[in-house]
Amino acid sequence: MSKFLMGIDIGTSACKVAAFDLEGRVVAQASEPYHVHHLGQGWVEQDPLEWWEKVCRAVQSVLAALKSQGAGAAQISAIGVDGQSWSAIPVDVEGNVLHNTPNWMDSRASSIAERVKSEIGNDRIAAVSGNSFEPTYSTPKILWFKEYRPEIFRRTDKFLQSNSYAVYRLTGEITQDLSQGYGLHVFNINTGAYDYQLCDELGIPPEKLPPVYPCHQVVGTVTSQAAAETGLSPGTPVVAGGLDAACGTLGAGVIAPGETQEQGGQAGGMSICIDRALAHPKLILGFHVVPGLWLLQGGTVGGGGTLKWFKEQLGEYETEMEKQGGRTAFEVFSELAGAVKPGADGLVFLPYMAGERSPLWDVHAKGVFFGLSYDKTKAHLIRAIMEGCAYALLHNLETAEEAGAAAQVLNAVGGSANSEVWTQIKADVTGKVFQVPSSDTATTLGAAILAGVGVGVYRSFQEAVARTIRIKRTHQPDAANHQIYRRYYQLYRELYQQLKELMRKY
Repeated sequence: MSKFLMGIDIGTSACKVAAFDLEGRVVAQASEPYHVHHLGQGWVEQDPLEWWEKVCRAVQSVLAALKSQGAGAAQISAIGVDGQSWSAIPVDVEGNVLHNTPNWMDSRASSIAERVKSEIGNDRIAAVSGNSFEPTYSTPKILWFKEYRPEIFRRTDKFLQSNSYAVYRLTGEITQDLSQGYGLHVFNINTGAYDYQLCDELGIPPEKLPPVYPCHQVVGTVTSQAAAETGLSPGTPVVAGGLDAACGTLGAGVIAPGETQEQGGQAGGMSICIDRALAHPKLILGFHVVPGLWLLQGGTVGGGGTLKWFKEQLGEYETEMEKQGGRTAFEVFSELAGAVKPGADGLVFLPYMAGERSPLWDVHAKGVFFGLSYDKTKAHLIRAIMEGCAYALLHNLETAEEAGAAAQVLNAVGGSANSEVWTQIKADVTGKVFQVPSSDTATTLGAAILAGVGVGVYRSFQEAVARTIRIKRTHQPDAANHQIYRRYYQLYRELYQQLKELMRKY
């Protein structure tokens, strides 16, 4: 009887569930969208109860697909869960969610973050956590609950991350995985343990933080209640799981120092694998899901979400054609962008559609098209969006080099990696070689690999990657295009510098 591994991804706009065979091939997969509540003034929330509802539906769909192939839930050897970063889900002692969680785009705690940096010092905090005290991280959000929702804070037994909440619903166990620890500034980035002295200085009771587990450790099994809600078999092992970007890095085959993952999902970014806690004040440092390794990360707002926004607002025709059974809107967008010259004839896009994360850390940053004129077309706009996201990636890569972490070859994952045009743009802008693994489900695959290692299906992470990861495309940078992009990249950088005070003012 065949064995399968399941990966569950708590993404920003949807949950994705996939069952893989032991060679990393997708056997069945499903996706269920959910809401992102943009409430204004930097408030962006999501409902963990809706997450769980959609996880149940997606798992049921995957199990139905397995059944149609003559397989079933009993053949799932283990489950791994990954999730978006920087949640702060308050649950009471019975596991009830007390409030929607601010998500990774939420900056409501900006004033708290500034006050803490002034009173305690960003250097003091970074010495423990390896990260700057920015409002979008989990820690300032916890302090926001304490200051502005004191009754909820008092009733909160634990603050959970996105994947740890799903793990709780599956197993009844309260956990915090190692790779998501970086969102909590009281988490020591060298030791992987909480710093109780800093907890005291920040006013965060350590008992409100879950116990920390290695990402591949089995932390529980599917309960009878979760089995009834999902269709999974009771007793199926569940591992702690990890950060979506870190699982995507594993699913891209990046498990050795110097290897790099490029993420093109809703958000953009990169993760450089390193063997020591090498921090940079403008980047993000966290544990890899692979033991003994860290990831120096750049996380940008500009990713597939920018093109999704364009589709929703200006892609009515392409969307209608897609509904009628034609090519997807994104395939058409890629074709249109490919017909425009590198540099988009001088049209430059700043992809700061919800402020910007690294390396700017500016909650006031705004999206901008610069260089519009009557000769510009929809194709120019699309190309400029793709190039703007590539410029944001390059900005992070250059910042990482300042810390001594230089990427050579980037393994691209996420929806944007399906676009050969967009991937080539990134190669040309950065001057780096890009590889695209054969599976575009790298994040759920990474979660599934964690589960496989956790229950001994794979003897090591090296064996798992060797068995499951295959490269289907390679993009070499075009030297002439790279020179063109160097000029426009400088313009991209200068535009923000010239506009940032106006962005803050308005």
